Amino acid sequence: MFSNYLIGLREGLEASLVVCILIAYLVKTGRREALKPIWTGIAIAVALALGFGFALEFGSQELTFQAQEALGGSLSILAVGLVTWMVFWMRRTARHLKSELHGRLDAALAMGTGALVATAFLAVGREGLETALFVWASVHAASDGTPRPLIGVALGIATAVLLGWLFYRGALRINLAKFFTWTGGMLVVVAAGVLAYGVHDLQEAGWVPGLTNLAFDISDTIPPDSWYGTLLKGVLNFQPDPTVVQLTVWLLYLVPVLTLFLLPSRTPVRTAGTAAGAAK
Repeated sequence: MFSNYLIGLREGLEASLVVCILIAYLVKTGRREALKPIWTGIAIAVALALGFGFALEFGSQELTFQAQEALGGSLSILAVGLVTWMVFWMRRTARHLKSELHGRLDAALAMGTGALVATAFLAVGREGLETALFVWASVHAASDGTPRPLIGVALGIATAVLLGWLFYRGALRINLAKFFTWTGGMLVVVAAGVLAYGVHDLQEAGWVPGLTNLAFDISDTIPPDSWYGTLLKGVLNFQPDPTVVQLTVWLLYLVPVLTLFLLPSRTPVRTAGTAAGAAK
């Protein structure tokens, strides 16, 4: 549940900051008449992300077991690729995000209402589709037959919306550089587990060999149905009996990606205090 909460919080906060920047700029420059098309674009983006999530969930249920595993494994790997790109992209471009969005808004204002809707839709829609895909893959990997993974995602998104509103009002100041570094690092760990689970799905689908070749089996020590086994699976997508291929892929992803992500950045990221100040 924690890993899904983290996904909802991290992805939701990025979208919330984008919305905050868009709305604050229009209010600050006295262009409140442009708020309606901006909210329209945001609503369309949210609806598209929800529709994409429902299509993934209910569409996959109509497939055979082998096809479900192949689809789940493929989408899990795609989701890991997208979230990896996202955490590095935010680390690199957060400093210029506000000026970039302001430039897009100025161009859209000159073009008319349709351009404003499209600007808001594209700014929020990318985050929404990435979130829907990674949430689906993570919930699929950590599913324990309960609604807890989805509850975790919902709580994370709700927290992100609240934080975004507090940033806009100037009531909350945190160091966004440290926040995105810590949550980005934790997301890389979560993504490693999703990747390993995706590879296992492909093994069950017959696309990747080695399904019966286990690296180790500590199910007796950490039973999957125990409270600590459930906790490890929910937080880290831990599996007590991974295959050799799973363990190899997990290590080959986690070690280099986490090392690169935690290397000192050459470009400083502005803090939430700066974002809150710009919003006023």
